[in-house]
Amino acid sequence: MTADLISRARAGDGEAFRELTEPHLRELRVHCYRILGSFQDAEDALQETLLAAWQGLGGFEGRASLRTWLYRIATNRCLDARRAARRRPAEEWDVPRVEPPEPTRLGEVVWLQPFPDALLEGAIDVPLGPEARYEQTESISLAFVTALQVLPPRQLAVLLLRDVLGFHANEVADMLDSTVESVTSALKRARAGLQRRLPPAAVREPPPAAGSPAEDALVAKFASAWESADLDALVALLTDDAFIAMPPMPFEYQGRDVVARFCDGLFGAGRRFDLVPTRANGQPAFGAYLRAPAGIRHGTGLYVLTLTGDRICAMTRFDNSVLPWFGLPRSLPSR
Repeated sequence: MTADLISRARAGDGEAFRELTEPHLRELRVHCYRILGSFQDAEDALQETLLAAWQGLGGFEGRASLRTWLYRIATNRCLDARRAARRRPAEEWDVPRVEPPEPTRLGEVVWLQPFPDALLEGAIDVPLGPEARYEQTESISLAFVTALQVLPPRQLAVLLLRDVLGFHANEVADMLDSTVESVTSALKRARAGLQRRLPPAAVREPPPAAGSPAEDALVAKFASAWESADLDALVALLTDDAFIAMPPMPFEYQGRDVVARFCDGLFGAGRRFDLVPTRANGQPAFGAYLRAPAGIRHGTGLYVLTLTGDRICAMTRFDNSVLPWFGLPRSLPSR
């Protein structure tokens, strides 16, 4: 059947090409996202991958599976995008002032964007090779994707193909037009680099299972505290080293006391929010809507929570441009 579809697609049958590639699109989108850290850039890379596959199908010799061939194209398109992005001048931030407290640090990955859980179905439950070392849910988390972004592009690609997807070293070498020795060396360096960025597993308790009563209870407590501007209740949910990040702005706030002062400033200014639950990167998330005197509540952003045990260790705020990706409206009617 696949051979017939390939033959028809080579003859210009677009429907046959769609049937060939459709089963792989969701996992390829996630792969592009892991490399690029940006949902929009991943969408662009996926489209470029499909175009290149359509144009290059005549050169597909069948030595590897069609899936492996598509991963080869997608990986190299994403590496090209990473190299092009590096040549772009850094975006300048026109921020007139920073409300107290001062940011603890400036984040490096200002292009980070969230990935809707609705698009993960069928994308992270694919069969993995025997070399895979990471759980698929862990490898889509914001912490993991952020840590990936600071790796050199080629090391990043090798780590994803070997440790996340489980391809053999010789397969990865073929995808990257490299050697097994080079792939093995790059993987060793990538693992060391990633380890420096991610907290050791023993340091944190694992998060409660998605959709479990424990997760539901913790998330409900957060929503109640945030919507009622109850600072004490909010702080009680945080770990000592909790932090807030807010890409594309580079400001990050580290430590429970600093986060508390940041939230106190927000609530003290009279800003009150309604939250609409969703999920991003396998994590609980909320669309945030600012209450206004006129009644209409305007979307101000998306909050993604990172949980550990029965506490919240991070909150990442994205701007309101991402709301439509989650099926969330730009505004809510008055109540």
